[in-house]
Amino acid sequence: MKILLPADGSEYTKKALGFLATHENFCGPEDQLLVLNVQSPMPPRVRAMVGSSAVQKFHQEEARRVLDPIEKFLKRHALSHTERWVVGVAAQEILKAASKEGAHMIVMGTHGHGLIGRAVMGSVAQRVVTESQIPILLVR
Repeated sequence: MKILLPADGSEYTKKALGFLATHENFCGPEDQLLVLNVQSPMPPRVRAMVGSSAVQKFHQEEARRVLDPIEKFLKRHALSHTERWVVGVAAQEILKAASKEGAHMIVMGTHGHGLIGRAVMGSVAQRVVTESQIPILLVR
């Protein structure tokens, strides 16, 4: 099975990782895990002020800040993976990566906001669940 794990470095990502590490039927030796970090784009004015290379370096550093601890965790648990980071709108990029990579499932942590919280602030997980063509496992 090919699993996509969106990772933002939050406690919710850690819970999803913990779930995968303790459930070999999801992330066994034959399975493929792709860890995806989505960085929010910089406003055009900021990009113009600091330059494209500075923005690229910033995104790269932020991605490493999220992905490096995940890589260490997965190595400790002998789970192989690939990782990628992109810049864009989180839900859109998650869905795009799932399609492009041929993922069979998306496993993601969620804040677990109730109905009112989702209505007021929106939710990446809610949008992914609503628009995904493949199964989603939300870990809270």
